[in-house]
Amino acid sequence: MSIIPSFFGGPLTLDVWDPFQKFPFNSNFSNEVSVIANTQIDWKKTPEAHVFKANLPGLKKEEVKVEVEEGRVLQISGERSKEKEEKNDKWHRVERSSGKFLRRFRLPENAKVEEVKASMENGVLTVTVPKEEVKKPQVKSIDISS
Repeated sequence: MSIIPSFFGGPLTLDVWDPFQKFPFNSNFSNEVSVIANTQIDWKKTPEAHVFKANLPGLKKEEVKVEVEEGRVLQISGERSKEKEEKNDKWHRVERSSGKFLRRFRLPENAKVEEVKASMENGVLTVTVPKEEVKKPQVKSIDISS
């Protein structure tokens, strides 16, 4: 957190300053940048697979798309809808972002892209990309003749 001086829009505050808040272009731009930046994804490598975990709270599996493009690129995308507003609602603060998100990862050569699996539980998307077995070179013994 940072303290923002009053010349940035009011008295001292403990909110993080958002440079896109009053961006001169389309107002949706700042929301989309925020959503893309806030989609948190971990990538770990195990002996058997590459495992991606994405925090997608509040999303249903139907709202998320997992694809593998040519060139071994894993793409995770989706859209978080805005909550319906009733005409009598008065919002004090809105921090949960809405809009589209997209994250892309180039997979290594040993990834079995045709065997990718995805599951979603409690707002966490898990994508598992199996790895090809590393083939050990075959060693053939040669008898030495005298």
